Amino acid sequence: MSELTHFNEQGRAKMVDVSDKNETVRTARATSAIMINEAIYQQIKDGTNKKGDVFAVAQVAGIMAAKNTAQIIPMCHPLALSGVDIHFEWNVDEENGHYEIHITAAVKTKGPTGVEMEALTAASAAALTIYDMCKAAGKEMVIGPTLLLTKTGGKSGDYERG
Repeated sequence: MSELTHFNEQGRAKMVDVSDKNETVRTARATSAIMINEAIYQQIKDGTNKKGDVFAVAQVAGIMAAKNTAQIIPMCHPLALSGVDIHFEWNVDEENGHYEIHITAAVKTKGPTGVEMEALTAASAAALTIYDMCKAAGKEMVIGPTLLLTKTGGKSGDYERG
């Protein structure tokens, strides 16, 4: 097992010093999902949600979340992101009453540390925003799973979920 890097000499948490790490292009893609009911599906599809364009607001929320990850995840480094993109895809089986939105967040930077947490935070915030925008039409929505799909760059190399 490798040495734990997030603890100081007193055994307390610390932010790792990345000043000696090489700057490389780093990317990450993460996904989340939210299961909704038929009424919410119709509202989003028809653009009739009283709070506005659900996907537009969720997209901005995901981008903002990626940019602010270091403010809410204690050991994350503040990063200058060069790109954040959020995509939404329907998974609908009307016959069986299954309505789900898949969210994919892609994040990119050139820096000394990766953007996995930024991508995961973006996907999560987009799902939470959909919940917030639609909760008046039903609170039984289910968020998840949320997971890392890919990452590139850095000392640990590339990762692709199998």
